[in-house]
Amino acid sequence: MRAVRPATLIGKGQVEEIAELAKTQGAKLLVVDAALTPIQQKNLEDEAGAKVIDRTGLILEIFGERAATAEGQLQVELAHLQYQSGRLVRSWTHLERQRGGFGFLGGPGETQIEADRRLIRDRMAKIRRELDQVKRTRTLHRDRRQRAPWPVIALVGYTNAGKSTLFNRLTGEAVFAENLLFATLDPTMRDIKLPGFDKVILSDTVGFVSDLPTELIAAFRATLEEVASADLLVHVRNMAHPDREAQREDVNDVLATLGLTEEGAPPRIEAWNKIDLLADEERERLFEEARRREDVVPISAVSGERLDELRERLAEKLRSGEQVHLIRLPATDGGRIAWLHSRGEVLHQKLDDDEMEMAVRLSPDNWARFQAIESA
Repeated sequence: MRAVRPATLIGKGQVEEIAELAKTQGAKLLVVDAALTPIQQKNLEDEAGAKVIDRTGLILEIFGERAATAEGQLQVELAHLQYQSGRLVRSWTHLERQRGGFGFLGGPGETQIEADRRLIRDRMAKIRRELDQVKRTRTLHRDRRQRAPWPVIALVGYTNAGKSTLFNRLTGEAVFAENLLFATLDPTMRDIKLPGFDKVILSDTVGFVSDLPTELIAAFRATLEEVASADLLVHVRNMAHPDREAQREDVNDVLATLGLTEEGAPPRIEAWNKIDLLADEERERLFEEARRREDVVPISAVSGERLDELRERLAEKLRSGEQVHLIRLPATDGGRIAWLHSRGEVLHQKLDDDEMEMAVRLSPDNWARFQAIESA
């Protein structure tokens, strides 16, 4: 388009062309890959003679089908209501009717559209309160995990990059993983074993997409907080996709909106997925580039190729920046002694009277957690 038309987004000639095409094909739905204002949506429906939904509406429809848990359904409903609240001015005549006041002096009352808007506002306020409760519960669970001796790894990436397939491979689980957009909406957590770690929590998260509507980022912020509290992020990339670099930028943009590109954000590595779909020459070129970088591992989640290398790299990253600390604890403090054994590498320990002296290699995060446990 040379210029955006305020009334219909696209030019009059294009609208007529689409309307004619819809008529000849018998199409009942027109999907516009852009954000439409309510008036643009209404005008296009009038001109095309078909129902019109924009990019946000389509994503919300997909989200609505995929939401499995109560929290996911609340988040989708909140995003839907935010989207619908500006779109009540449509072709429905009942919205313009007024409900009169009481008695002889009653004013004109509120129109149906005002009543509907009020109902939407009330419902949105109720959902936000319920989501706040979910958020508080999740924060309690997260705090409990922070005190527990297990690091957390979060899988992030563009939708359909293979996060859930990789999750299933690493955990031996069977969470829903299909060749679909937004197959995962709710965070799923399972424990896995890594070299040198008895237990690590792996979290599968919602996929990102380009031009993700702001109301969706707001609605799913509670879900994405799991990413912010992780010890390590694994950015799963679909290397067989022609727009893989653009997808990478889109993921970085969403992480930036969550404040996960600033100093103090969790470290990140890239899992270059779907190498089984690449031609031999392209595979070799990617392997050559990966050998020069420490933050990249080429893998195939479907075939399991090079997953052992990924496990090794994850363990290395979790151990990076570790320092040796000399710690003295009462010999009766079995809880903290066990915590140090499971979260760090105990180089030596000896019992001196009623005290246990330990030399433990810990990551900066675990050292901070241990100090928090001590002061608790």
